[in-house]
Amino acid sequence: MKRSSSVMRRVVLAAAAVALAAGCTPDAAGTGTGAGTAPAPSSAAPGTAPAATPTTDDKPPSPSASATAPSAASPSAAPSTGKPLMDDGDENEQVRELQARLRQLDFFDRAPTGFYGTMTAASVRKFQARRGLPETGVVDAATWQQLLSVTRKPTADELEPATTNELDAPDPRCMTGRVLCISKESRTLAWMIDGKVVSSMDVRFGSENTPTREGLFKVEWKARDWTSTIYHTPMPYAMFFSRGQAVHYSADFAARGYAGASHGCVNVRDRTKLSALFDQVKAGDKVVVHW
Repeated sequence: MKRSSSVMRRVVLAAAAVALAAGCTPDAAGTGTGAGTAPAPSSAAPGTAPAATPTTDDKPPSPSASATAPSAASPSAAPSTGKPLMDDGDENEQVRELQARLRQLDFFDRAPTGFYGTMTAASVRKFQARRGLPETGVVDAATWQQLLSVTRKPTADELEPATTNELDAPDPRCMTGRVLCISKESRTLAWMIDGKVVSSMDVRFGSENTPTREGLFKVEWKARDWTSTIYHTPMPYAMFFSRGQAVHYSADFAARGYAGASHGCVNVRDRTKLSALFDQVKAGDKVVVHW
């Protein structure tokens, strides 16, 4: 009997070890509800080890005494240009003034948008090269002071011109009522009331694979802050007119211009002008998209 009890004890201990190795431990109450719980899915790419989960006790390692600090005298160190005043991704009225001043010097060939993107950065680099400044594409104090010294304060028309693209003749359907008259030929949107242009702005359309539909529509609904449920991209000041297609502001259009395209919507690159238009347009107003 003693030999049998000893064997049984070894069997029980072995079974417990296997259970622990498989992660099949019971919960604190001893009910065993954790035994069949699947592990949480890992977001790590196949073939890579999952990252360790940090705890509240985790602390950043202290810097090693042997770590090499960058040398101020290093010949490869980029020259310091001071704290950036304006940089990629900024969107404000100072950027609009920057673009207007660059346009006075023919370094910026479009209407100011107030958005600092790749085209603005390229224009800043050209100006910096002309003035012998480090070509960073970022506006620091030195660049801004140089620009102020060779330009004048922009007028209201320079800051917010009617449009960069020239308006073409309105479609006949735009001549009555309240209409968003959108031309694919001139790539413009004209807000018209009873045949008169109230405001206008540049626009961009869908690609060949996702074209913007043409025809006579109406504003179905509006959303000041909206994110696409399909593409998960922001669509501020959206005015929907045709089964998910809308007029809306596009930061990508503001940054890259016609180098890109929408997924069918009518993109506007001037947020300030579109914001004012959004407040004027009502649900039910006409939308005409034409060549």
